Amino acid sequence: MIQSTMQDFPLTITHLFRHGRTIHGDSEVLTYQGPDAEIETATFAEVADRADRLAAALVGLGVEPGDRVGTFMWNNQRHMEAYLAIPCLGAVLHTLNIRLFVDQLAYVINHAADEVIILDASIAPLLARVRDQLATVRHLIVCGEGDTAGLGETLDYEELLAGEAPGFDYPDLDERSAAAMCYTSGTTGNPKGVTTHIGRRTCTPSA
Repeated sequence: MIQSTMQDFPLTITHLFRHGRTIHGDSEVLTYQGPDAEIETATFAEVADRADRLAAALVGLGVEPGDRVGTFMWNNQRHMEAYLAIPCLGAVLHTLNIRLFVDQLAYVINHAADEVIILDASIAPLLARVRDQLATVRHLIVCGEGDTAGLGETLDYEELLAGEAPGFDYPDLDERSAAAMCYTSGTTGNPKGVTTHIGRRTCTPSA
């Protein structure tokens, strides 16, 4: 019988992350928020070090493998750091659609059972409108400056990272573990959850 010569090696996000910081550490990461904003620049190695610090901070807050961590953010460098840190530590990245109706936003956060939400302060008032409806959220981590008065107690993103060191010891993950999730727009009922696994994509049951 002729057998495949394909390598039997799990292609996980963690391996891609390590490859990127080793081979492309000097490559530049540029993010841009709009016509009135400056272009933010960092090397991939710098982003990776900050992702290490974020992973350590989340573990320090009690985040464990399988826990959902929401992001309510623009497409910026800190969001990329979350994209790397959260699934690599074994938690599930839940990207929250900032354009959802208020009742849908509360629904998806509670349905996903998010325990931590990382958010940009510039859009904090949107999340503040549903803060008192969020049953599972234990911590809110705020990036940047903005009106966060309606959120209650929050943690500062940069202060959390400053308290940690790079070089986080990421666990070995099964490629079938969930890495990220998002919800549909809910045009025909409540939004439905979809997860992306480390090595495959599948739809999660949604009540």
